Amino acid sequence: MYRAAASSLRPSLRRLSACSSFSASRRAAATTRRLLAPSPAPASSRLLGAAAGRERCSGATNVDRLASRGLATMAGASNNNCFGHVLISLPKPGGGEYGKYYSLPALNDPRIDRLPYSIRYLLESAIRNCDGFQITEEDVEKIIDWENTAPKNVEIPFKPARVLLQDFTGVPAIVDLASMRDAMATLGDDPGKIDPMIPVDLVIDHSVQADVVRSENALQANMQLEFNRNKERFAFLRWGSTAFNNMLIVPPGSGIVHQFYLINVILNQQPMSMVLPSVVGFKLSGKLCDGVTATDLVLTVTHILRKHGVVGKFVEFYGEGMRELAVANRATIANMSPEYGATMGFFPVDHVTLGYLKLTGRSDEKVEMVEAYLRANKMFIDYNETQTERAYSSYLELDLADVEPCVSGPKRPHDRVALKDMKADWRACLGHKVGFGIPKEQQDKAVRFSFHGQPAEIRHGSLVIAAITSCTNTSNPSVMLGAGLVAKKACELGLEVNPWIKTSLAPGSGVVAKYLQKSGLQKYLDQLGFNLIGYGCTTCISNSGELDEAVAKAVTDNDIVAAAVLSGNRNFEGRIHPLVRANYLASPPLVMAYALAGTVDIDFESEPIGKGKDGKDVYFKDIWPSNEEIAEVEQSSVLPDMFRSTYEAITQGNPMWNQLTVPKTNRFPWDPDSTYIHEPPFFKDITPTPPGPRSVENAYCLLKFGDSITTDHISPAGSIPKDSPAGKFLLERGVQPKDFNSYGSRRGNDEVMARGTFANIRIMNRLLNGEAGPKTIHIPSGEKLFVFDAAMRYKADGYQTIVLAGEEYGSGSSRDWAAKGPMLLGVKAVIAKSFERIHRSNLVGMGVIPLCFKPGEDADSLGLTGHERYTIKLPSNVKDIQPGQDVQVVTDSGKSFTCKLRIDTLVELAYFNHGGILHYVLRNLVKQQQQ
Repeated sequence: MYRAAASSLRPSLRRLSACSSFSASRRAAATTRRLLAPSPAPASSRLLGAAAGRERCSGATNVDRLASRGLATMAGASNNNCFGHVLISLPKPGGGEYGKYYSLPALNDPRIDRLPYSIRYLLESAIRNCDGFQITEEDVEKIIDWENTAPKNVEIPFKPARVLLQDFTGVPAIVDLASMRDAMATLGDDPGKIDPMIPVDLVIDHSVQADVVRSENALQANMQLEFNRNKERFAFLRWGSTAFNNMLIVPPGSGIVHQFYLINVILNQQPMSMVLPSVVGFKLSGKLCDGVTATDLVLTVTHILRKHGVVGKFVEFYGEGMRELAVANRATIANMSPEYGATMGFFPVDHVTLGYLKLTGRSDEKVEMVEAYLRANKMFIDYNETQTERAYSSYLELDLADVEPCVSGPKRPHDRVALKDMKADWRACLGHKVGFGIPKEQQDKAVRFSFHGQPAEIRHGSLVIAAITSCTNTSNPSVMLGAGLVAKKACELGLEVNPWIKTSLAPGSGVVAKYLQKSGLQKYLDQLGFNLIGYGCTTCISNSGELDEAVAKAVTDNDIVAAAVLSGNRNFEGRIHPLVRANYLASPPLVMAYALAGTVDIDFESEPIGKGKDGKDVYFKDIWPSNEEIAEVEQSSVLPDMFRSTYEAITQGNPMWNQLTVPKTNRFPWDPDSTYIHEPPFFKDITPTPPGPRSVENAYCLLKFGDSITTDHISPAGSIPKDSPAGKFLLERGVQPKDFNSYGSRRGNDEVMARGTFANIRIMNRLLNGEAGPKTIHIPSGEKLFVFDAAMRYKADGYQTIVLAGEEYGSGSSRDWAAKGPMLLGVKAVIAKSFERIHRSNLVGMGVIPLCFKPGEDADSLGLTGHERYTIKLPSNVKDIQPGQDVQVVTDSGKSFTCKLRIDTLVELAYFNHGGILHYVLRNLVKQQQQ
């Protein structure tokens, strides 16, 4: 099974992205072992801080140990279970049993056979955790009756079994946990109660930057720089691995898990609330044509699903085309679910999955157990058998033979462009006002400059970054070996990559380095400048490092629309690099091709990429490998022992990690002078009782936006400019610009992050009348200020603020700071045409009110300029508020309008009543102790 990413603070199903060999190879086996219950475990093992559940995981831990960490939790679910009568034995073929499991067929309900496989997983979880209180038989019935209940947006509880996250989200999550321990002490209770109640794996993969490139020593040099910059936060993470139970930290340099997010509500014994989702059935048929990659497929699927509309839905893939779709390709599709907007992209386990488990080193016995359990529980799909018709909320179909090579960009991951149309599309974007607005007479200008003594030239569309960067693409053997074959053919023909293009190779797994070496292809990648620079999410998450000074000067002085081509999954404005305005997502082989061409302004079908050593033109078709060539190399170079050896030692770390010294205390000793780790103010004035709902009175509009404001616009990301509020804050504390690091690396410091909120240099605030950048108008004075400075002036003067927005507010990757930041700026409500599902929920989790304009209305149609003052009246008693009710908004200009309150469930309403999800968790823990 493959699940895609979600968010911290999100009170609903978390999407687990299959974005690396590390995660995909162990998930099906680990999940199955947790679902089998050899014997009931004591209930105390499932409680917060209970000694029976303690496990400190910071040393060497092998994959099999990881796979079994949840056994006690799942076994304990049998205590007082309403469905004990369907707890049956799973027999081994040669006698004995694997364990016991809750059997869906034993319910003898024909409705289950029509359920999508993804809903069956929700059903099994509900049955296994049904205690008649937190999860009731009525909840189970809602899921079984999914065909009738899903259209009604009914609410169900869900208990996750495991959480995966990376360091950018992991650091603030552990900062929250540490501060919650202090808050527990303030409330007179035991700080030790604050612990993850289910296994948490944190992979440090978001810290390495592409500083040193085109060097044989790049890997070691970048790791040293990574530790120099991040020693303080790494030490904090290592403290967390010893201070908190049930937490595994995978050290830097080990590989990626990509975008897995911790939800703080798991600290409590409350299930997460979610709306029972619709499921889009996406049928795949046929086979990919020669020369078409998994990345081409995923960009096509993303485009189709974005157009169809899948926000808040599951997408389940099925059909005869699955026979030809490798697990790595499926993982690439699932990993893009934030980009196409779904809660998750789901591939039911089949024979291809079992084959991948074997490839990645799972024992035959373990694979047999996985298959036996899933078959017995009707959760395995066998395309060799007649398929029972399943019900879906809506249906889509794609013939894989219709997929053609493509890229996405230049500003959004769902803006797919067929490769054959790329030159024409680029030219259209270059001149169009919603693109880059370059006048026709300036579109062909050339800028000549000196690059380390060599003559160089760039134009609009010239590449300055070419990155084979992480995400699932760089854990996918077919596309990685494909890139290596492109490099081999190019080198043999005598092609080179312009030296001023910043080239990098940052795979998602150490296994990739092994099979590139075994295949003999790494030397060709090195020859073209794609040396291995690290294992992490480098360029895709803004960790591109600096451009060469000469290149940066040529771009900025001449207003060049420079380009980046990367094999990541996000390319929102300002994300890849502040100076690179055009960013395209492409497969690793296409990244190589564009790097060789040196520009995106090229028609690969008719124009040569360059000249070979014989002086003849070399075309795209001359360097592009066939599927057969790729398959032949993959067959001989990708071996099970590579996976086993890499991941058996996954947590052993390296000397730099192992030498970190950390305090041996269960409460963190905050350093007030730290610019990386700072005690957040969320619990500064916490009281034993909830504050209740809060109205918004005479608030000013801090920002007024149009459509498609993403979390990249809202949440601090990328480098920190020295003239920004965050940069000035660091300079005042003695931090030099070379040591600023990135916003992502400083997510553990609220003072930096608040200053970086809404600091994207490409953000369009309509209060500025067309000017882009991180500033706004302070309405009372009319001054143009940085957003942070304006927000602090409003707060100092005792004024509340709101944000006006258009459609899809908060789209893109889910980030906790996209909700935490506005809350710290004093934003009390966001009024938008529509919200991205996860971000809306995150706002509620931080106590910010999300409101939607009525259909057909928006700020412009209502004549709202953003200069008004806004009052939003809510009842003072939470019992008088209903999820989704109408709310009246009144302005001081005399205009009033009705909005829909986007607090969607009773559980979210409870969070809002407490001032946020973390406060809700704390008070419930104290209440439990009192009872």
